[in-house]
Amino acid sequence: MNFIVITNNESVSNEYGNRYKVDFYSDKDLLEILKITRDYIHKGHELLTHPLTGSVKPNETPFKSIAVSTEIGKLNIESVEIIESAIEVTQKFLNDAKVRNWNEKVLDDFRLIDFNLIKSGIESMKAY
Repeated sequence: MNFIVITNNESVSNEYGNRYKVDFYSDKDLLEILKITRDYIHKGHELLTHPLTGSVKPNETPFKSIAVSTEIGKLNIESVEIIESAIEVTQKFLNDAKVRNWNEKVLDDFRLIDFNLIKSGIESMKAY
């Protein structure tokens, strides 16, 4: 299966950028990554991994990696509903509490969590 990974996680870009299409946005936060993903979906890409995977709350981690199809087709309503819901949930969490200014060790931990989540998604997609 062909896919695009949309990410702001340098670890994901470094690991997968040579093997797959990775759109890396180093200067975007989690909410912006969700909105960029929504733009892809509105163009006809299909959401392949859930945007709110894992147990880390959206206002705790600055990193997010999401896979969408490379193929552009008809607007996938389920993908639209999922990404819109993820944006809404993220905005709610961010209204309650902003992402803290974590030290580099904690940021590395969040990078690793996000990396492992997208790695699992990629491995699942490759199995089909």
